[in-house]
Order: sequence, then C-alpha cells, then structure tokens
Amino acid sequence: MPAELTQQLSRRIAEIGVRGHEKWLFTGSGGLSPHGNTIDYHWTRTVVAAGVEPFKLHDLRHFFASGLIAASCDVVTVQRALGHRSASVTLNTYSHLWPPASCGTCPEFLRTPCGLGPPKPARSPSFRAY
Repeated sequence: MPAELTQQLSRRIAEIGVRGHEKWLFTGSGGLSPHGNTIDYHWTRTVVAAGVEPFKLHDLRHFFASGLIAASCDVVTVQRALGHRSASVTLNTYSHLWPPASCGTCPEFLRTPCGLGPPKPARSPSFRAY
C-alpha cells in the first residue's frame, strides 16, 4: 500500500475516531457494522480521492496477514489477529506464505519428520528363514 495512502488513512482515523464498543471505523444503524455495500461505497470514494491505483478494502486484510507472516508470526498469532475461528482457516488461506522447514529458518532437528532425523535404512534380517 502506498505510504501516502497509509498517512491519509491514519490522519482521517485520528480525526473521526472509532465508534461503538467494538471500535468500528465505519458504522451503520445503531452503532453496528454497516452493510458491506455501504463500506464498499465509502472505500471506493476514499481510494479515488486519494488518487491511488484502485484496490479492495479486503486487500488490506491480506496485506496485514502477509506482513505478520513475514515478521515470523506463528499461525495462532495470525489466526487471532484476523479473527479466524480456527488455525485451519488461516492455514487454508495463507499456508503458501510461510517458509518451508527446508528453507533454513528452522533448527536442523525440525527439518525432518517429527524432528527425529532421517529415517534409518531397513536392516536385513540377521537370520535366514527356511
């Protein structure tokens, strides 16, 4: 996301604040979350006014998640930050962003199944069956 847009959003949030006990940025009737179409309408107007390349508000969620993963946050931390009901939901969406164990970011003993090291070759029997 362009730095200019981040700055504009930060200034705007500081001006208008958040609302309701859940601290919504945008609210609908009764201080609850507004309908998705209402959010999209205001977001589109904001992006146009900022003069940046159009992108969806939901893209910020993915940007946030990928930033957490790039900062080495574990799956449960990302799950909780995004409000997913389970780590499975998070992994189904973002597993491709975590580095594989083989990339060198994990200790050596964790790079093998169960951390037990490479499988040992099968031994040939020490007796012969007749």
